[in-house]
Amino acid sequence: MINALSNRSAYPCLDQNIYLNQASLGLLSNETVNEMTEFLSTVARYGNLKMTDREEANFLSPLRVKVARLLQAKQENIALVSSASEILSQIPELCKPRIGSKVLLVSTDFPAITRPWLLKAKTSNFEVCFIHEVPEIDLTNAIIEKVDSNTSVVCLSYVQFASGTQVNVEKLSQYTKEVGAKLVIDVTQAAGAVPISINDWAVDILVCSGYKWLGSHGGIAFGWFSDEILALDPPAIGWFGNENPFDMEATKLNLSKTAAKYTQSTLSYVSVVGLDVAIEQLMKIGIVEIMNHSEKLAEHLFSIIANSDWHSYRPTKSKSSSSHIVSLMHPSSNTIRRKFEHLSEKGLICGIRNDRLRVSISHYNDSNDIENLGAYLLRE
Repeated sequence: MINALSNRSAYPCLDQNIYLNQASLGLLSNETVNEMTEFLSTVARYGNLKMTDREEANFLSPLRVKVARLLQAKQENIALVSSASEILSQIPELCKPRIGSKVLLVSTDFPAITRPWLLKAKTSNFEVCFIHEVPEIDLTNAIIEKVDSNTSVVCLSYVQFASGTQVNVEKLSQYTKEVGAKLVIDVTQAAGAVPISINDWAVDILVCSGYKWLGSHGGIAFGWFSDEILALDPPAIGWFGNENPFDMEATKLNLSKTAAKYTQSTLSYVSVVGLDVAIEQLMKIGIVEIMNHSEKLAEHLFSIIANSDWHSYRPTKSKSSSSHIVSLMHPSSNTIRRKFEHLSEKGLICGIRNDRLRVSISHYNDSNDIENLGAYLLRE
């Protein structure tokens, strides 16, 4: 028996359901919800009676500390924003690809990463080059093969949302650095599930949503900017990014010297509270322990379906496969859709991405969850 790492009773829906869909809308623990509700009922509803301007100006500081610990980064390089897309939409202007150069993207990556570049390419002279992911080829090597002296930017997810493929960012960054290309990484499908140390990567920008593996709700995300990028002004700003957000002199611009200048306006403070609590919970469990847990459960799933028509998109022992996102294939696409609907009816919640069954394995899952999934998959 492989037990859950966290208290399953902290997730009430697990009494009646098996949840293997953290990569989509993640579950929130009782503690996270209680803290969010407490803030809403005792602070937020009372406006400035319970939160002064000074308290609001400093409200994001505790979460910035937690994110810095999670990434092993400096606080001044951390930006807190309302969504990962808020930063991703500014990336083309921040990175400014050279005229005639190329930007490398993954064709099956999350659209929030690729679409800002497609829009920018309509009015700028650079080439968008898509690398196509195929299971037989290492994605990191496929990207590296396209990196050359004419490459300005490489922008992609650390873990691909549909396939679970994990890119070797440390290896990739060596090549982008050699040619002077900017490297932008989205860790939304990794942070909270696998360890991340920004010191191991020579990246320029990192972004992450807070509502999936990190265990908070929508309306909060964060970014990390290298010192070089941090020296630039944000392409889009709001009122909150000033050195003192409540300096309301409209004729002057005095942006924060830190990544706080990327916070445009009043955020969802309820979600800020939630992410602060959720990150603390994850760090108490241990990110390495969470990763090892998903590896054990993924191996258990593979052993169950080993002699069936189901198989994983990436070979199970591949260095580029992630254990917390398992993408399952079947010869019949109709079978995939039918099984997905049948699983949902039985309260076994997975996802479908790119015509494959996506199984998310989190710290609250145990071997019973996996065995139930396997039994339903093998059932005629």
